[in-house]
Amino acid sequence: MLTKSPVPQNPLDRLTEAGLALGEGTYARLAAPIGAAAFALYILLTAFTAWWMPNANWDMLPYLAIAEEGTYPDAQALHDYAYNTVKSGVSASDYKALTDDGGGYRSHMTENAADFRSLLGMYRIKFLYAEILSTLSAVMSPVEAMRLVQVFSVLLFGAITLMWLRSEKALALAPVVGAVLIMADFGDAARASTPDLLTSALLLGGLYAFVRSREAATALLLFLAFMVRPDNIVFLAVFAALLVAFRQKSWGALAGFAASFVAYFAISHWAHHPGWWPHLWFSSIEQHYNMDGFEPPFSAAAYLRAFAASLLRAVSLNSWVGVSVLALAGWFAIARAGFRLDRRTGILFAALVLGALAKFTVFPIHDTRIYFPHLIPPFLLLATPFMALWAAVARSQNRAALHAISGDNS
Repeated sequence: MLTKSPVPQNPLDRLTEAGLALGEGTYARLAAPIGAAAFALYILLTAFTAWWMPNANWDMLPYLAIAEEGTYPDAQALHDYAYNTVKSGVSASDYKALTDDGGGYRSHMTENAADFRSLLGMYRIKFLYAEILSTLSAVMSPVEAMRLVQVFSVLLFGAITLMWLRSEKALALAPVVGAVLIMADFGDAARASTPDLLTSALLLGGLYAFVRSREAATALLLFLAFMVRPDNIVFLAVFAALLVAFRQKSWGALAGFAASFVAYFAISHWAHHPGWWPHLWFSSIEQHYNMDGFEPPFSAAAYLRAFAASLLRAVSLNSWVGVSVLALAGWFAIARAGFRLDRRTGILFAALVLGALAKFTVFPIHDTRIYFPHLIPPFLLLATPFMALWAAVARSQNRAALHAISGDNS
């Protein structure tokens, strides 16, 4: 059995081997700057596509409507504003796709202002996102404001990721994180005009602050992430419960949860949110044309059917389940190698995994964008033990090389 490759005899083979050895040595010496530069380039390209190649999605219409409800109190005027604004900001083919589905849901909403307005409680609850759009729309077109939020979110997410890796001396792993982002549909999240990527960036910042024991920043960023998308309350509740159960001190995380818990009920009441079951019915069971007074009786059978259908779609059509399993596999492999997460980061890792499962259980919907905030932080938490493993392997190889040299000289 060969223990090493045979010495190449062909000149081309020798040249190829020398080139590979040179590349390997260069990357070994410059892994951190090369990794950081490659990741930064990917983030910049993603930001470019977010601005120049955005995805026109139907949710743009209600999000633009809730941003200007104060200006257009009449249902028809608000409807006209939202539709005319989108019409002027997207291509004709995109607008047709958003407004004409052959007499279905989109066609109905294009023609019925009252029914369109009845849906807004499910969007109005994303209070901070609406306020940001409203503020930016005063100085630019509303559709451009949505794109600008996406570009900012991409850059913020990328900057925090690089800061995290740099603080853990793990910039060499930046290309790996970039690959995970691609698998997790980061590009799709960047191109969609929704609050999903903004809440992901703010949550990532809050988790980074937690890992670095910056409690005030932890509380603020976790609360802001909640204000952009209040469904983050599920993760915050799981996280707070684990911190208390394992007696891990973090007043920032607990304060962020407490503030979000109080705000959740206040915002839900103010936004006239239809409630958990009507919203779940609309999103996962059957789209209802008018949500005013819509209160279907709870049905365990309907919930289980929605859960099963969403689970099937999540596994077969979306990437978040696979990415989550990959993170768990990385955690298992690194633990078997003898490199474990410390107590603080271990609790956070568990909260991210359990939080995604809890979010799906509470509100079974299959889209990756819903769970994207949970997908990347586990890999960043694993960066430190992976770098420790890398260093251990390098030391082992150096010792083997020294042993071989000493053996040859004896």
